Amino acid sequence: MSAADLLNELTALDKTLSSIEAVLDPETKKQQIAELELEASKPDLWDDPDNAQAVTSKLSRMQAEVERVEKLRSRVDDLGVLIELAEDESDADTLGEATEELNQLKYEIDALEVRTLLSGKYDERHALVTIRSEAGGVDAADWASMLLRMYLRWAERHGYKTEVLETSYAEEAGIKSATFRVDEQYAYGMLSVEAGVHRLVRISPFDNQSRRQTSFAGVDVFPVIDQADHIDIPESDIRVDVYRSSGPGGQSVNTTDSAVRITHLPTGIVVAIQNEKSQLQNKIVAMSVLQSKLLERKRAEEQAELDTLKNDGNSWGSQMRSYVTHPYQMVKDLRTLYETGNVDAVFDGDIDGFIDAGIRWRVQQGRAE
Repeated sequence: MSAADLLNELTALDKTLSSIEAVLDPETKKQQIAELELEASKPDLWDDPDNAQAVTSKLSRMQAEVERVEKLRSRVDDLGVLIELAEDESDADTLGEATEELNQLKYEIDALEVRTLLSGKYDERHALVTIRSEAGGVDAADWASMLLRMYLRWAERHGYKTEVLETSYAEEAGIKSATFRVDEQYAYGMLSVEAGVHRLVRISPFDNQSRRQTSFAGVDVFPVIDQADHIDIPESDIRVDVYRSSGPGGQSVNTTDSAVRITHLPTGIVVAIQNEKSQLQNKIVAMSVLQSKLLERKRAEEQAELDTLKNDGNSWGSQMRSYVTHPYQMVKDLRTLYETGNVDAVFDGDIDGFIDAGIRWRVQQGRAE
């Protein structure tokens, strides 16, 4: 690529970043940061721990947002100087360095642009993800475990903290279900587009005749609750059962009735947690997960009411992606039509393209409505 071509692409990238800056408004955020810093410096801040946590979390989040935009702006400006230097000195090595930096900036600015599209009520929250095996027998249970690994690898690639809260193992292979948490700002907004039914077509490793098998697994995504949500769950609305944990575990697991299953009687929602060492710890985690599921249910009901008013029959969250390893290699999103032939990379957590396409598609659907 010539220096002139690089400069043309950099000009387009600069315009994209400028539009992002107009949305994020870093100057206004700096004023808000100054106000939050003043509040955070008050001696009595921690007299109210909930408020203190909210203030410090918001401050940290806004500082990170402004720093991210300012660093990208600085790199875009520096790259212009680097390209001009390469052109003036006819330096192929410097031109190559500039090309690499341009490609990296494209990736990072594109990711930031997608982030600006996450403006839903709970999009900034951390996420709870539940994966469950559906039709397909042992293949479906194995498929559910493959999806669990795919999402955990995605989070690992980005350095996001995760915690598996519950795993229910299937008898022969794989899992019946699993719930994990992603502690990262906007995790819910990103992963919410992954909710739905995922279909796998492959030669079954569990069929001695090596026949092709289609199996299904479902993914549910919930926003993590915070102090402002105020979801009251009367004791009379829940049934708590305790039982012995199953599957792999540490010294305390499988030896006592520490696993907890909570059933929310009005809705029928069931949460089972067995990964913690004590019954009390499992109950605390289970209640937290139940509250998140109730919060998502409330959001879905509100959305359903809006959809009814709009006469919207769209059900984009049902069967949404197909993964095929035989007779050809293809992963295709049935809503966005985004696809790739590198199935192994997808299974290893390379799903950013699908998430970005899903977010953009959802915004377009909202505009069309």
